[in-house]
Amino acid sequence: MNAINIEEMILFEDKDLIVCRKPEGFPVQSKRIGSMDMESALKTYRARKGEKPYIGVVHRLDQPVQGLLVFAKNQESAGNLSKQIQQGKFEKRYLAYVEGFPKKEEGCLVDELEKDSKNNCSRVVEGKTPGSKSAKLFYKKVKETEKGTLLEIKLETGRHHQIRVQLAHAGMPILGDTKYNPDPQRQQLLSLCSYRLSFYHPRTKKKMEFQIKPVGNFPIV
Repeated sequence: MNAINIEEMILFEDKDLIVCRKPEGFPVQSKRIGSMDMESALKTYRARKGEKPYIGVVHRLDQPVQGLLVFAKNQESAGNLSKQIQQGKFEKRYLAYVEGFPKKEEGCLVDELEKDSKNNCSRVVEGKTPGSKSAKLFYKKVKETEKGTLLEIKLETGRHHQIRVQLAHAGMPILGDTKYNPDPQRQQLLSLCSYRLSFYHPRTKKKMEFQIKPVGNFPIV
């Protein structure tokens, strides 16, 4: 994916922030010269409107993941939103369509994860190691199909590729995950979406809540 119509992705905008939907396969930030990403697209969008093209990236999604993102339009808002993330006031929920059928209606996964920066992946390790970090998530079954199970995911920690790694390790790899799903018959698009987002507006302090429906290879809820 080389380009998107960024205006079609925007769900909410005021003088302090922009809430938008990131398509699957489109990076939040890119180190490739000349490669478009959400940050660059929003800066260009602001510049076209005659505004100062500042965009504060306060959280991210992996490139294959679709879903909700909030960007700050000034440094004060960026600082406030980052603080909310640190304090646990910034909440995200995900939908993951996985292979397998968990026996429990809901559960919790706790693992030690090591990041392999060279290969851009992470792995579960047995016990604490010098390079590992604790990872915790909660899951709840939403719907079962012949193909697998739709889960709602709430992260307790935010580690590299956490949802994808932990679910795969638990025997529930996400459909379409070319990095962590060993099934050669997998589909092409990753079935993971950040579908709910809530936080407090940095200026008005009003609680902001957003929800979208995932597109692509997801069962209808």
